Amino acid sequence: MIMAMAGAAFAASGPSALPPPDPTAKNLTPYMIQLRAFDACLVTQARLMNTTREAVHSACSCYAKGTVNAMTKDELQAFRDTGYFNDSAREKGYRFIDSCKLKRP
Repeated sequence: MIMAMAGAAFAASGPSALPPPDPTAKNLTPYMIQLRAFDACLVTQARLMNTTREAVHSACSCYAKGTVNAMTKDELQAFRDTGYFNDSAREKGYRFIDSCKLKRP
């Protein structure tokens, strides 16, 4: 399940890589979306950096909080509708990946 969230919540590489809509996302609060992004970041970044989840904890927290706090109401609703970031939210995610010193997937 965490790997599915990694693909869904984390900034995806393009529209062709997007999974089918996730019906469990439809009632998520911004905080719950942030938790999904954080969990996905831990999994993805630990793998990309060949390190532990604990080692990327702070940077992933920076990424998840920053990205979700920067999202508009429309972007949050798009996440609820699909279970993943739309194009504009994904761009915000990339900015936070860079500013939080993480690796782009």
